[in-house]
Amino acid sequence: MFPVTLARFLALATLLALITVSSVHSAPTGNVTADAFEGLSHEAREILARATPAASHWVAYSDKFLSSAGPPAPSTIKDNARVWASLPESQRSGIKSQYSAAGIKLMVSAFGSSNLPTSGGVDPVATANTMAAWVKKYGLDGIDVDYEDFDAMRAGNGKAEQWLISFTKQLREQLPAGQYIITHAPVAAWFSPKIWGGGGYLKVHSTVGSSIDWFYNQGDSEYTTCEGLLTASSSRWPNSSLFQISASGVPINKLVIGKAATKASAGTGYIPPEILAVCVSQAKGKGWNGGVSYPDAASSWIKTVRGSAFPV
Repeated sequence: MFPVTLARFLALATLLALITVSSVHSAPTGNVTADAFEGLSHEAREILARATPAASHWVAYSDKFLSSAGPPAPSTIKDNARVWASLPESQRSGIKSQYSAAGIKLMVSAFGSSNLPTSGGVDPVATANTMAAWVKKYGLDGIDVDYEDFDAMRAGNGKAEQWLISFTKQLREQLPAGQYIITHAPVAAWFSPKIWGGGGYLKVHSTVGSSIDWFYNQGDSEYTTCEGLLTASSSRWPNSSLFQISASGVPINKLVIGKAATKASAGTGYIPPEILAVCVSQAKGKGWNGGVSYPDAASSWIKTVRGSAFPV
């Protein structure tokens, strides 16, 4: 067994920016400007700045290690949690105000492929308390749960699902809805019904459905076409495409398409940006407005993927 200590959390976590857009023609819901704060107390301003934005969500992940100079301008997000924590409070506050004014939420992502909390016997409640306290201490808008304990989920004994449920419940207890954002980043296959002995992510969602689940790709040939991504997944992971997951009870606009911008960072499930733009447009035409998360994406990639459906 191993404990998830604060040091381990900081070393493994990354900062991510949650960029929200509710309309292509108007200011985003959740965007924060100086006028929005006029006449409010300091506490009220803090709550407004952290308020959960409406869909769609456009999410940039960053895990690049930089110098101790701190985060760059919001237009060039490349930072990590350790650097953020090392900054003086006054500097963090100033930077955070700039992000808020730009309509950007700044969150931390926990766990990842090298941290297996269920298999390691980690206490979910204690871990949630530690991570929630970190979010509050360092003035962030919320936390993304990037749970990748595949062995625990494959075991089919329900321990993975129960760990996630207990962890998420305690996170929400410590990070109230409307004041902080909690998201999950499960692989899409974990939503396949009748595959996972403990119920998979359908069980997690049915129990702690206040979380926003990112839709991730998985498999050498999975989710690589618009059909496979949106409406008809393979027989290997049935009913795990975007609209099939929604048909299983997950609200469609709580599903964010997760696609890496390069083949190298994707590993599997890569879709060229011009094809992904077609998929995004088709999904919007069917009533989806969830958004896209995009590790390692440059501005040209983002503009291409948003295309005419979500122009910038």
